[in-house]
Amino acid sequence: MTDSQAPALPHAGALGTNPVAAAPAGARTAVDVVTPEVVARLTRGVVGSARTANHTPFTGEELADLPESTPEDVAEAFARARAAQPLWAAASPRARAGVLLRFHDLVLERQAEVLDLIQLETGKARLHAHEEVLAVAVAARHYGRKAPSYLRPRRHTGVVPVLTKTTELRQPRGVVGQIAPWNYPLELSVGDALPAFASGNAVVMKPDTETALTALWARDLLIEAGLPAGVFQVVLGDGPVVGPEVVRHADYVSFTGSTRTGREVARGAAARLVGVSLELGGKNAMLVLHDADVDRAAAGAVRACFASAGQLCISIERLYVHESIADAFVERFAARTKAMRLGSALAYGADMGSLVGERQLETVRRHVDEAVAKGATLVAGGVHRTDVGPLFYEPTILDGVAAPMSVCTEETFGPVVSLYRFTDEDDAVEQANATPYGLNSSVWTRDGKRGHAVAARLRTGTVNINEGYAPAYGSVQSPMGGMKDSGLSRRHGAEGILKYTEAQTVAQQRLIPLAPSFGMDDEKYAAVMNTSLKVMKALRLR
Repeated sequence: MTDSQAPALPHAGALGTNPVAAAPAGARTAVDVVTPEVVARLTRGVVGSARTANHTPFTGEELADLPESTPEDVAEAFARARAAQPLWAAASPRARAGVLLRFHDLVLERQAEVLDLIQLETGKARLHAHEEVLAVAVAARHYGRKAPSYLRPRRHTGVVPVLTKTTELRQPRGVVGQIAPWNYPLELSVGDALPAFASGNAVVMKPDTETALTALWARDLLIEAGLPAGVFQVVLGDGPVVGPEVVRHADYVSFTGSTRTGREVARGAAARLVGVSLELGGKNAMLVLHDADVDRAAAGAVRACFASAGQLCISIERLYVHESIADAFVERFAARTKAMRLGSALAYGADMGSLVGERQLETVRRHVDEAVAKGATLVAGGVHRTDVGPLFYEPTILDGVAAPMSVCTEETFGPVVSLYRFTDEDDAVEQANATPYGLNSSVWTRDGKRGHAVAARLRTGTVNINEGYAPAYGSVQSPMGGMKDSGLSRRHGAEGILKYTEAQTVAQQRLIPLAPSFGMDDEKYAAVMNTSLKVMKALRLR
């Protein structure tokens, strides 16, 4: 019998230790939120000749009947986007950015609507759903303010100063194909599309069907903010069917998801010689150094490990704690973890929600059960909480984890973290880097200088000091993305918008040609150019 086939191990506590957050009186339900009128409004304009449905993780019940796109429907969506894109690109960057600023205001004003949808579609606690609202609003504000500056024509020194006038232009790529995941259905759908729109592109988006209503809500709000409807097309359907069709038609591909699927997307884009950005998996590490504030680090670890039930590419799955403070840290971390409230109400109050599906639950149970069978110790959690909902699993801390346990190296993507003790800081850095992934990491110390020194040695696209992931991700003027198997390219900042453009150089030669002239023969012209190069070097001209 293989480890994945082994029966679930019995764990202490019939129902576990984490309390259940009570639903407030009169709390809304799926029936109140996902009405036929809402579904009809949000799916208006979606190209789909078949039917599919999505479901809520809280109960497993169907949420909405939705259009399903065939390969022919995907082609139609791209045709619509291509027809609409030139007029949108002709608008000024400032006019396009104005749509994002209006969208920013609408998101904040109407956030209660989308918080309900995010919770129903992902099973998140409401506070974790609110992280998406914040992230999208921040991105909309940033690119709404900065896009004209990022996209403005830039003058460069020409080959012959004064005589060669050179300008760099940024042209939109055309129609961006975006494949968005289920775990952050607002932020990782429209949040990534905003800079594509700001730079003059149209977008054909394939969100995960199970979280499609959230993405469709964002589309509806962007159109209300002034985005031409044809510029934003949505196609729905099974990933292996619809995803390759999006890649086949796109002028640029934006993908967030697993490393395995990301490789397939990259191969498809490479075959067509179109650009691609990929944010992929992670096995992120948090280093708690000997001088860390233990209470603050323990509280931060709860946020870093269990936000959105650990279903976050940048959440922490490996905790390296200095031996001198390990016992104190574990005691505080375990106490906070066991006190986390589980809940499914469409309201604030729960500390953690549900896993999104059976596949995620199976991975979590397999990793935990195998680790315990091979000698790891459950410090907290390890219980499937069917009393709360079919896919709830307690936030779990494992100690004594070692190879060849799957949880050591495989991405769990659930509320499970492994503890490791260290005595040598260099060894901790080496262990943190000993993974094919390189997305995010975290360092905790009272010494800012030490924290920065350690951060510079970690091979991850973002590093947070004295926090888990939010400061680096939320600082949208700075790039965010992965190294190694965690992806290509970056979101946020200049890179996050310029990737959706083609650089075009326009060079105007004035007065004299770059060729023999004024009676010079070839040899004389070559001598003049040689002398010119030496003079430009001496004058420190570029």
